[in-house]
Amino acid sequence: MRAAVYDEFGDAGVISVREVDDPPVGPDVVLVRAHATSVNPVDWKVREGYLRGAFPHHLPIIPGWDVAGVVEAVGPAVRTGLRPGDEVWGYVRRDDVAQGTAAQLVAAPQRTVALKPGGLSFAEAAAVPLAGLTAWQTVVEALDVQPGERLLVHAAAGGVGQFAVQIALARGAEVVGTARPDNHDLLRELGVTEVVDHSAGPVSAQLSAPVDAVLDLVGGDALEDAPRQVRDPSRIASVVDDEGVARLGGHYVFVRPERAHLDELRALVDAGRLRVDLAATYPLEEIADAHRASEQGRTRGKIAVTIPQEG
Repeated sequence: MRAAVYDEFGDAGVISVREVDDPPVGPDVVLVRAHATSVNPVDWKVREGYLRGAFPHHLPIIPGWDVAGVVEAVGPAVRTGLRPGDEVWGYVRRDDVAQGTAAQLVAAPQRTVALKPGGLSFAEAAAVPLAGLTAWQTVVEALDVQPGERLLVHAAAGGVGQFAVQIALARGAEVVGTARPDNHDLLRELGVTEVVDHSAGPVSAQLSAPVDAVLDLVGGDALEDAPRQVRDPSRIASVVDDEGVARLGGHYVFVRPERAHLDELRALVDAGRLRVDLAATYPLEEIADAHRASEQGRTRGKIAVTIPQEG
């Protein structure tokens, strides 16, 4: 099969697309013929070697965590009900970093994949799992956002931010979002009722009133200001700074694969409550450029990578 691979840590130039061995189908594995993956900030952080303390790394590495495709085969111990021919999506995280999803075939542990929404293309579906699960697990689990509450989402126009906004709105909450001025119209279109320019000084000074919960996707000054943004500091969640948010009395969220949560996200898509904003789509042969675009840190929405099956 063809896959994106790198043999050493470094900049995007270390990635090549070449022939590699097909992955084996273990007993607990769903083998997916991948039609798309996506690029998240974690992908280039892994490639640069920044996360070697968080996971065991085994070079050469196939990058990628998200997948959307068609079930090719299932292992004998798989009990998900998935069958060959089913269209699936997933956040394929293992206990180590080696076999990612930027490949024609992906051996996905059964806990990591579920039926994809029928209304999404493969590229759109591949853009959801990691970011969508992050948003779900912060908004619903860590913050337990309830109808009528006000949630402040930092970097609300980004990949995780847009999903968090839509999940909170679907739960009946009111959303305040921070973004650059050129993204304010997008947030209003999504249904954000109060939009704040995070570059115009402390967010707490710009709010009409303190909020009930804060989702930090930025860290730094935004997180340090969070206790002044929220009524109760225990309702601050961050996916960026574990030590910083713990010091404030809030919650750190490290996203995990969860089939039930993928099903919740699929239900929102099917109900028209969750849409996918693709900032750009690259073919697999240009995945290094997709990494470079993500590294710029100004992406609105998600970056998808399509995977051709020929060749």
